[in-house]
Amino acid sequence: MTTPPRPTSSRRPGGELPPLAGGREGPDALRPLLDTVLDALRTGAVARGGPLPPGGPRHLGRSVAETVTPVIPDRGRGAEEALRSLVEAFAYGAADPADPRCAAHLHTPPLAVAVAADLAASALNPSLDSWDQAPAASALEAEVSRALAAEVYPRAASPDALVTTGGTEANQLAVLLAREHRGPVRIVCGANTHHSVRRSAWLLGLPEPVTVPAPDGTTDLTALDGALTALHDGPVLVAATAGTTDAGLVDPLDGIADLCERHGAELHIDAAYGGPLLFSHRHRNLLRGLDRAHSVTLDLHKLGWQPIAAGILAVPGSARLAPLVHTADYLNPDDDTEAGLPDLLGRSLRTTRRPDILKIAVTLRALGRDGLADLVDRTLAAARDCADLIGRHPGLELHRRPVLSTLLFRPRGASDAAVAGLRRRLLHDGRAVLGRAHADGRLWLKATLLNPHTTADDLDTLIALVEGHSTR
Repeated sequence: MTTPPRPTSSRRPGGELPPLAGGREGPDALRPLLDTVLDALRTGAVARGGPLPPGGPRHLGRSVAETVTPVIPDRGRGAEEALRSLVEAFAYGAADPADPRCAAHLHTPPLAVAVAADLAASALNPSLDSWDQAPAASALEAEVSRALAAEVYPRAASPDALVTTGGTEANQLAVLLAREHRGPVRIVCGANTHHSVRRSAWLLGLPEPVTVPAPDGTTDLTALDGALTALHDGPVLVAATAGTTDAGLVDPLDGIADLCERHGAELHIDAAYGGPLLFSHRHRNLLRGLDRAHSVTLDLHKLGWQPIAAGILAVPGSARLAPLVHTADYLNPDDDTEAGLPDLLGRSLRTTRRPDILKIAVTLRALGRDGLADLVDRTLAAARDCADLIGRHPGLELHRRPVLSTLLFRPRGASDAAVAGLRRRLLHDGRAVLGRAHADGRLWLKATLLNPHTTADDLDTLIALVEGHSTR
């Protein structure tokens, strides 16, 4: 039998292999493709002309379908055409948080330096489930996560933090760790608490959380004291919030921590929104009591201006994370760990993880504490300016002065149906992206300002659009 000849080149029938992003030749392969991507991003944004494409979901759905069909062509169209056509369509059809009129959600415009760092992470593609897949990434994550944990717990001996996909995963991990340390905990939380805390109880087979009133948007201390008194016969986890989703309010953290100590309850604080106030000398006092929690959620793709995802779960001591320890022989065999190879499986419930820590580390180094504080201060100042502007418009009603960067307002005298319809008209026309929230028994428009580049003229334009559409 004749042995077939071995291949002598990397060519495939019909042409060259597509280039890779890594290795010595990767940057040269990427450079012309990035020019195509950047041109397509600009073209799509110019064509969109605002924060959202006009026409609503059906119109945009038809447009995307026409562009992408056939999704899997028989013959490839080539990298340049694929990038140009799809990125342009993607950019045109985006809700662009860099536009000051896109202010519905905790959806931040990412910093250019963080996006550039994310490109490097994607090109090198480390997987943070074993050291031999991510040598530098694992070391970087260890250094940066400990530094961030020390911001939350400045007096702790060995603070530590896990990198998560966001606030939801961080909250779920916090509930899991409390259960593993104390047994089947009963969660007690305010009516203002993020839905992920209640979902965590469901996912982990825990009892339905006890919900205490939050009549002014923050957890009522007297009601919390009563709930903890009634739950004297089992372990309890109290979930507090520093930056509510609907109104950007901060619970009385010190008072809640006092009650937890008195009743022997554990405390988790969801500071996904408000946590980065730690960098601001002007506003960090709003977080007094944060370091008294057993775990704290941060989310740097909110007031940290990172590309999604960039969540953090901080704890005062690394021993708190021990329940996550897990062994898979092909990733972290005992003899490798004993020989000094870092064990990464205990850093997450996920296996494959991308190095989201790189963009965070680059941002921290590029801006420093003062630079981040300036972005936080500017953003919160814009919210106060917007509140002043709304107050000068007799046709508009402001719910309350902002604590962080969220404002609730509505046309004065409008029905809830009119408020909802106004928001949808703005979306359909592509003129502004505003959220909605219920407070005091009424529906309000919600503006969540997260763009530090927002100017007074931008705010004037946004308010004028609301007033103009409210009369239609």
